[in-house]
Amino acid sequence: MRSVNFHRLDTLEGKICLPCNRFARIPLVRAYFRIVSRLGDGVIWYSMLAALPAVYGPPSYLPTAHLAVTALIAVAVYKILKKFLVRERPFASHAGVEAVTQPLDRHSFPSGHTLHAVAFLTMLAHYFPELVPVIAPFVISVAASRVALGLHYPSDVAVGALLGWLLARLSLAMPGLLA
Repeated sequence: MRSVNFHRLDTLEGKICLPCNRFARIPLVRAYFRIVSRLGDGVIWYSMLAALPAVYGPPSYLPTAHLAVTALIAVAVYKILKKFLVRERPFASHAGVEAVTQPLDRHSFPSGHTLHAVAFLTMLAHYFPELVPVIAPFVISVAASRVALGLHYPSDVAVGALLGWLLARLSLAMPGLLA
């Protein structure tokens, strides 16, 4: 059952979601955000984990493993949160907001796509800072796509980003790991 706090927040944020969602109905915008969303499902991150050792060689093995372990922890965190912090997606709660693409699961809070994107960006900034200018625009696009596609509220994205950053920073601070 949705909490009263989410209901109030949903009502407030629904006013933001509708114009963002209408923007995503423009064919070129819709196509772009659908592609970004699909890549953000994990395709880009799995590809990156495979490419880092190929590009950087043995010095990248430990950082790549560290990225992979942090990503697995991130999956567990957002799945647990979604199970207990039940929030319907904007398209399910607001007339006029359409799901421009299919969600991976039922609930909205927090945005797992954004959580992973920010976690990867934060860790890449630590280990491979030269990749940040290439990856940062994609991360911003992932976050924007979640609201535009009618799948998340802005607070879902903001909390996902914060959690991704915190998980990455905590992971980087763990004793015994490269930091």
